[in-house]
Amino acid sequence: MNKFRTITMYFVLVLVTLVLLFGINRIENRLDSQVAEHNLRFTGQIKNAPPVVVFTTVALGSFRGLVADLLWLRAGALQEKGNYFEMVQLARWITDLQPTFSGATAYLAWNMAYNISVTCSSFADRWRWVNEGIKLIRDQAIEYNPEDPVLYKELAWIFQHKLGNIMDDANLYYKNQLAIQMIGIVGGEPDWKGMAEAPENEKAFMKAYPEGHRFWKAAQAAGLADYQAVYQAFKSVSPAALPAGIRNRLADDEKLLAALTDYFRAQYLYEQLKLDSKVIVEINEKYGMMDWRVPESQAIYWATMGLKRTPGHVDLNCQRVITQSLYEAFRAGRLLLIDEPFTEAQKTFEKGNSYSTFRSAKINFMKEAITILYNYGKFSKSAEYYELLRKEEPGSHRQSLESFVMDQWLEDVRDAAVKKASEVISGLIFRSINYMVYNDQDAAVANERIARYIYTKYAADLGREERTKLLPYADMKKAVVEQCIKVFPPAMVEILKAKVAAEQAEAAAEKKNSAEEK
Repeated sequence: MNKFRTITMYFVLVLVTLVLLFGINRIENRLDSQVAEHNLRFTGQIKNAPPVVVFTTVALGSFRGLVADLLWLRAGALQEKGNYFEMVQLARWITDLQPTFSGATAYLAWNMAYNISVTCSSFADRWRWVNEGIKLIRDQAIEYNPEDPVLYKELAWIFQHKLGNIMDDANLYYKNQLAIQMIGIVGGEPDWKGMAEAPENEKAFMKAYPEGHRFWKAAQAAGLADYQAVYQAFKSVSPAALPAGIRNRLADDEKLLAALTDYFRAQYLYEQLKLDSKVIVEINEKYGMMDWRVPESQAIYWATMGLKRTPGHVDLNCQRVITQSLYEAFRAGRLLLIDEPFTEAQKTFEKGNSYSTFRSAKINFMKEAITILYNYGKFSKSAEYYELLRKEEPGSHRQSLESFVMDQWLEDVRDAAVKKASEVISGLIFRSINYMVYNDQDAAVANERIARYIYTKYAADLGREERTKLLPYADMKKAVVEQCIKVFPPAMVEILKAKVAAEQAEAAAEKKNSAEEK
């Protein structure tokens, strides 16, 4: 009897367990459908994840959250003690346990890029940690959390602030490495539209260039049997390029060579940096032609992607990164018109607020634009912006355009960052060269005197540290002269070259006379 009761009890327990499992399964399926319907984020199984992530998310189930909480407590204690390297390992485990918890990834990436990097004395080691932080978000976290604006903002901020700013002594090294990286992938003068119009993937490429196409005959003759062989050969050199064996055999068809190069560049760019050529073209068309070797452009890209992928396509932090990065890109001399993004952002986030942060940023940008454009001889555009500024702030700017610019110069000298000081000095040198070419010697001398005064004042007051030091004045002038030679009409270039040669001869003669007198 007792044996029968025991068997009956076990049977009932098994039956109840099966009923409960069935009910849980129904509820889970319903929750999963609601998650998919409302674009919610969850910690379920992830597609295309590495084996360690699959194991932790499936084998541990909901218990992985408890393990992650314990690791977080330990990581927090290590953070307070400054044990960053051990903390990084814990954070990696947390990321593996909860790959869709973007906070853990952002925390880890921040520590790599900021806290750990500055513990290294070698600039190369610092760059390695900064780059690891970038790759963690760009190559991993965004794959698991494609709609999370926090990750896009954090990634964009590393480009804008860590690489673009001057707070880190290694900032010039970072900028240089980023530029080398981009040039190694797409060359010095990429055709972004050609890359955007290229086939999207290998399947589309094979459809556009089927077996028997002239390209494949050239590839096979060069010893490259298939697609992967050509692609690997393309990536094996820097800057990346089609193998010489293919180029030589297709030399009579420049259009075909360009199309092939654009395709492989686009694929390589996305593989290495996750940059989509189509989005780059959209940004170039919206804001003006960007220099994609500089960090501000890539900050704009990732903030733009955050807006594109976020449900509702609105995020205050991503919009702020875009406006700030556009402002810095303008100051670097790559853009001529960016006031529209400030206005759009103000309309979206601060409707009707005349004291909004976006409006203040817009006014500051307009003041910078007026001065910079005036410095570089864009007088009509500078005057246009000055009229817009007067309308934006009625009654606040009664002086002439020239007086306004002079006031801005004086303010810049009193409180200038190295980039701003370089802009003002280079702009004055540019004006001096213009006057010199048009044979207005007095105006040329006057502008160069002001440029030298600002240079000397900045160097004495603010340019003593390595990170804030200006280039030698002679090097700055040489760079401006070289830029003028590139953009001036041929007749003006010949006049400029003759006057520069005369100046150099005069300087050499003075140096010789001084040596003889001694």
